[in-house]
Formats: sequence, structure tokens, C-alpha cells
Amino acid sequence: MSHCHPDHYTDAEILVEAMTRGMTRKRGVLAAPRSVLFGNEVCGPAISKYHQQMCETVVETRPGVAFTVNDVKMLATEAQHTDPDTVGYRLGRRDVGDIGYTSDTKYFEGVGKLYEGVRVLLLCVMRPSGEPWKGHMTTEDAVKIVEEADPEMVVTTHFGMKMIFKGPTHEARMIEEKTGVPTLAASDGMRISVEDRIHVERARKKQLRLNRFAAASAN
Repeated sequence: MSHCHPDHYTDAEILVEAMTRGMTRKRGVLAAPRSVLFGNEVCGPAISKYHQQMCETVVETRPGVAFTVNDVKMLATEAQHTDPDTVGYRLGRRDVGDIGYTSDTKYFEGVGKLYEGVRVLLLCVMRPSGEPWKGHMTTEDAVKIVEEADPEMVVTTHFGMKMIFKGPTHEARMIEEKTGVPTLAASDGMRISVEDRIHVERARKKQLRLNRFAAASAN
């Protein structure tokens, strides 16, 4: 987990329940910053002691903290957001390279260098050009980060309403035109496979309708 805001932590306890086979087996890794695990002066905690105790390993993530999950190496990276304990992540395997995730953050000097050389960079671009919001990223900020990181591919995500009204695909195209790096706006059901090549698969509209119908029926 990256930070202690509900759009980022809400399903965490549910996932812990699944990971621990309904809280019957102590297993798995929970990695989260201080705000999520213990709370800070602004927010949290967000995961109960009951759920934390059933994880085999709990990692308190701060910028620079590294750990391994199976054969995937994880590194927590600096972010600057309204939750002061927010982190991003850089993860990867030797055979396929690294993926970067900025989490929610404003632009700050050096943030792009944290993800230098990653193959895929996931950017939380909440706001479109000309619409800044405290602690978040705009399209102009994303351009600067991409120029510093120079990834193989960029995927923008975590859109606010102003971004949705402006058009995430339009803003992603702007990033690509200014940086020369292939850039996609995330969409429901999108899958990205990082192997020798990066393969992007978009969900078919019929499948999305079926998925939404199943979810509505379950509720």
C-alpha cells in the first residue's frame, strides 16, 4: 500500500482475509507506510491489528526500504502528498526489468530520477493541464517526470473528474507528443504483460458489460 487515503486502502483488509485463507493461516506479506499501519498526525491507521497479526511478514515502508516478495524485488520511493508518509514503489525481476508506480504525489525535484530506466512507469495523474491540486500531479508534471525517468512506456491512471471531463486519452497523447515515450491512459480491464516485449490488452466492451452485470447481481 502507498498511503492512508480510502481510495488507496479500502480493500486492504479484504485482501488480507483472502491471503490468509479467511484468517485461518498466518501467511503473506503486508507492506505499507507508518500512516497505514500505526497512524500519524494526519490520518490512520487503516489496517487493524487483527489483520496485521495474521500476515507472516509486515514491512513498514519508507523511502529507501527494500524487500523481496518471492522473486520480485521491491523498493519504496519518495512521494510528497497530503499524507506525509506516502511512498511510491519500484519493483522488478532480473529477467524482465523494473516497473515504477509513483502513487499520489506532487512534482518535486528528483522524483523522475527515482524511476530512471524502468520499463513501465505508472503515473497517478489526477489533474489535466492547467488544473493543479495540492499534493497531486498534472499532465505538465507528468511530462517532466517522464523526461527524467525515460521509461519504455508510460501508463497514466488515478483520474479525477476534471481529468475525465478533459479526456485522459487526450492528455496521455500530449505526454507522448512532448516526450516521445509511448503513453496510454489506463482503462477498465486493461492488462499489461511485461516480458521480452510489453504487451497491452484492453478489455472488450461486451466483457466489461458482463463483469459489471455480475458485480451488480452479487450486490
